[in-house]
Parts: sequence; structure tokens; C-alpha cells
Amino acid sequence: MLFATKYGSTAEYAEWIGEAVGLPVQDVRTQNVDPSQFDFLILATPVIYYRLLITDWVQKNLSKLDGKPIVMVTVSGAPPGPKLDNWVGDSLPRDFLSNVSHVALRGRQNPKDLTWFDRTMLLIAAWKNPDPVASREEREGFDYMDKASIAPIVALVEELRSQGSTAQQASMKE
Repeated sequence: MLFATKYGSTAEYAEWIGEAVGLPVQDVRTQNVDPSQFDFLILATPVIYYRLLITDWVQKNLSKLDGKPIVMVTVSGAPPGPKLDNWVGDSLPRDFLSNVSHVALRGRQNPKDLTWFDRTMLLIAAWKNPDPVASREEREGFDYMDKASIAPIVALVEELRSQGSTAQQASMKE
């Protein structure tokens, strides 16, 4: 379970996921992580300014990620949908994304925890946002953190593990 975080929501989800599936949890921004040592990966990242925070790490490790099953978990205020899909598509290469199962989780934003710059940028975005609900959330914050929302990720990990043991059993028969 690899993640990047800025304000902590993604780290909290990573801990929950790691605990639920029994995988170690590592922050790619503070730890030297070699993705080639894993059969499959769960990559969790916040969306900051319409870009995935883990983008640079993925770009740096593309050759080690090639062909590896990956569950990409995004954490943001945006709900799943075309807007979020575009941000993901703009952040990472298409070839990489073709091998990824994406799960979108909603995060938490507490305005008093933000840097001055981030808070100012959100106020500007709120002023320009035609969606009144999103505009209010950009000004006042939100909290969509929900431990139960990791269930699809746990199911994907169980599926990847069962595929791995099936492949291992098949190679043993040969």
C-alpha cells in the first residue's frame, strides 16, 4: 500500500486499507520504495489543483510499474465522474492507466489546516464555481471520510490475490 499525502486524508485511508488487507503502508514522498518488489500495488493519492500528487513518483517508476496490476485510489472533494476522470487522465500516461483499476474516495478539507496559498486559491475557485454546493465546500470545507468506503478496494485486493494464487498453481502444474 503506497501513498502520497498533503493534509492527511489520504494517509488515513492508506492506514485503513493497509490494516484491512494486511499490507504494509509506505509514503512514497518520504520513503524510498521499490515498486518492483510487489506483485501488485495499491497507490493512493490526493488530487491537488486538478493533478494527482503521486504523478511524479509514478513517472519516475513507470518501467517498474509496467504490466503490474494496480489499484489507484484518488482522494478529493470531487465525486467520481467525468471531471475526476479527466484530472486522472491529465496526470498520468494512458498506457499506465490502461492497467489501473481506479477507485475514487471523498476526502476531508478543513480550511484552517490549509496553507495560506491553498486557502486563497480555494476562495478564488469558490468565487468562480457555478456549482453552489461545490462553491460552499471550497469556502467552508467538507468531511466525507468514511472507513466503509474502502470496501471496493478490499474486494479488488482479494481478487488480485486470488488471481495470483491461481496463476501460481497453474505454473506449478506445468
